[in-house]
Amino acid sequence: MQDVHAVQSVVERKQSSELGRRLWRNKWIYVMLLPGILYFIVFKYVPMYGLIISFQNYKPFKGVSGSEWVGFEHFQRLFTEPDFLNILSNTLILFVMNILFYFPIPIIMALMLNEVRGEFFKKTFQTIVYLPHFMSWVIIVSISFVMLTMDGGIINEIIEYFGFEKINFLLAPEWFRPMYILQVIWREAGWGTIIYLAAIASIDPGLYEAARMDGAGRLRQMWHITLPALRSVIIVLLILKIGAVLELGFEHVYLLLNSMNRNVAEIIDTYVYTAGLKQGQFSYSAAIGLFKSFIGLVLVMIVNRIAKKMGEEGVY
Repeated sequence: MQDVHAVQSVVERKQSSELGRRLWRNKWIYVMLLPGILYFIVFKYVPMYGLIISFQNYKPFKGVSGSEWVGFEHFQRLFTEPDFLNILSNTLILFVMNILFYFPIPIIMALMLNEVRGEFFKKTFQTIVYLPHFMSWVIIVSISFVMLTMDGGIINEIIEYFGFEKINFLLAPEWFRPMYILQVIWREAGWGTIIYLAAIASIDPGLYEAARMDGAGRLRQMWHITLPALRSVIIVLLILKIGAVLELGFEHVYLLLNSMNRNVAEIIDTYVYTAGLKQGQFSYSAAIGLFKSFIGLVLVMIVNRIAKKMGEEGVY
């Protein structure tokens, strides 16, 4: 037995020394990782302590330790709230529209840009489509307001020029969702192509040369080489997108929200803002946030498992 313990201790010392050498050899890589790790610890993991207040009747002057414990009372209130189903359906409809109309656009743009041979035109087009990403939602919505307003907006001026009546895009409930998804595409589609272009750049050029020698045109090369190479990236990004099913972005929707379109525009994020900050219901808004996170976690696990069964890598 003593010999066995001695051998185990020798093996453990060798493993620890080898681990130490690897860590020291790659020390600058870990130094570069440190800001990202600190970001997630400080802004993602430490705030999770605050989820406790979703099970309390939290009072700021009493603090977390002194507030009354109420269990699942706030969750029961959420699920029995008269507007809950409408708010949840609005959120899910906008999410489905994101998946159907926005998600494919960066893939298509990346495939199109990959086929462009003129470097000047390619770089110019990339710059133009990337630029909106660096504008805030305030600027994007303001530009849309100037273009769509009934009082001198260029879109309504064109509609009136062709003999049609002006459309109140900003107040009409039926125009909220199309306007929302078009703004998302305008701002984010160009930036989303960067990931797919990076994945395309890693494809072995020899595959394209072999395909050309076999007589494959550009469409066949795209279908049989480029798209299969992008499949794993598409799956991972789709899983992450589905995980954010109830996270549509507060700022964008809040800027488009008004009393006329509230019935179709009120989503969970804006509801949390109203209940939590405007009305001071901190525990209730924390319960809503926990509900959102739980749904996202469950969906990520389910979709990731499906991807694994289909032979893809998934996110973990």
